[in-house]
Amino acid sequence: MINEEQFKTPLFDAMVALAESRKVSFHTPGHKSGKGISTRFRKFVGPNIFSIDLTTLDEVDSLQKPRGVIKESQELAAHAYGADRSFFLLNGTTGGNHAMMLATCHPNDQVLIARNAHKSVLAGLIFSGARPIFFSPAVDKDLKLTLNVTVADTCAAIDANPAAKTLILTTPNYYGITADLEAIIPYAHKKGLMVLVDEAHGPHLSFHPKLPISAMQAGADLSVQSTHKIIGGMTQASMLHAQGGRIDMTALATAIRFIQSTSPSYILMASLDLARMQMATEGEKLLEKTIKLAKEARSRINRIPGLFCFGRDTLKKQYPSEGGGFDVTKLTISVRDLGLSGYRASRILNNDYHIQVEMADPLNILVIISIGDRRDDINRLMEALREMSKEYHGTRSPKPLSPEVGLPPFGKPTWITPREAYFKKHESVPFEETSGAVCAEIITVYPPGIPLLIPGEIVTTEVIDYIRQMDRLGATIDGLDSSGNRLSVVKRQGHITPDQT
Repeated sequence: MINEEQFKTPLFDAMVALAESRKVSFHTPGHKSGKGISTRFRKFVGPNIFSIDLTTLDEVDSLQKPRGVIKESQELAAHAYGADRSFFLLNGTTGGNHAMMLATCHPNDQVLIARNAHKSVLAGLIFSGARPIFFSPAVDKDLKLTLNVTVADTCAAIDANPAAKTLILTTPNYYGITADLEAIIPYAHKKGLMVLVDEAHGPHLSFHPKLPISAMQAGADLSVQSTHKIIGGMTQASMLHAQGGRIDMTALATAIRFIQSTSPSYILMASLDLARMQMATEGEKLLEKTIKLAKEARSRINRIPGLFCFGRDTLKKQYPSEGGGFDVTKLTISVRDLGLSGYRASRILNNDYHIQVEMADPLNILVIISIGDRRDDINRLMEALREMSKEYHGTRSPKPLSPEVGLPPFGKPTWITPREAYFKKHESVPFEETSGAVCAEIITVYPPGIPLLIPGEIVTTEVIDYIRQMDRLGATIDGLDSSGNRLSVVKRQGHITPDQT
């Protein structure tokens, strides 16, 4: 049963009404409803978009201190997502992760973090000064994929670190694999921890029963979702949801104000207002079509020689004791039996077939099926994959890559916090000569943006070799200098020993 209030779009309606009133503007933005905008820009996108590119005005409220239509729109979002409070974010889930950590983590607080965290979580450690205690997600050695954290490993990490105050999880991961939040969150709460969830890839989960449970539904204290990644928000538009008595809502609102622009994009906020309305009123119908398309696509891919796209059945075999779920709208397509790296397969699809995938890794390409996809789009992808199979499967292409490509290693921890390492004196060192040094940067293969090294960790030979291997395969390495050959490390002033505890 759809709640009638969810058809409302108070912010968008106020923006349109203001645009149609044709008031004379002597305020920012300087293009004045498009009159001063580049002619080429206006011709391409049309005039209406500029008439709702607004600033903080009485009619359209203020994001820094919402009292009117923005406040009402955020309240509607909270009702739709099952939260006590929801906040619009205009610098993506990155900003939401920063705000979550600033609001809940104090300097030197011990924070349990699953090691599949995004780089923005690690940047949050630098901002907050908290001390991370990492634990590892499960891996699939056959698929060579990081799955997600298990209940047993998470509970063991909680038990081993009774001084920890916060647990930070990333679920779903980029491949759509979720942790068993219904088991983990009650245990963490019982032990006195707040639970923060980077749910960037889960803004749609609340709106269809065939999808995994959302973090809010499972009882998380805070979650951040990239509305723009999966549903109808525009790029950079995300939401942060909060519930329960463990969160200081005043501190959270203050942290969000600190990380948000004082000149927010009303166009992005309008897209959040409308995306919430769309999902709350017709999300189940739209997602039913999406899930059907994704299931059909997975079945068709698995009939193409040399390709494999795992699903729930594969995960149940590899991950039998877990109650976590799987978002079937994510298609992870293994191309290793074509003798291709995922990076090369992505380039072939882009350059030869004009198809762009979300992400590549050493062995796979990742395709997101969303409410914006149509059957014609899927058919075009299938045709391209069949052509690739004909060209590369069973030919004299390179040997399959699986024996050569390992799972990513990580740096060794020290007692230097990321914040301390970031603010110490640094020196730039040739990357191959950094083994044993303390890293001062966040180094990732991007996407998915999971750090291999963070400030305060000791660089290892294994990490150096892995990053160079990824570079040879065509991955984008983020965190080295512009030449890709030097790394910023903490200036050496004596021997740093890894934390053995």
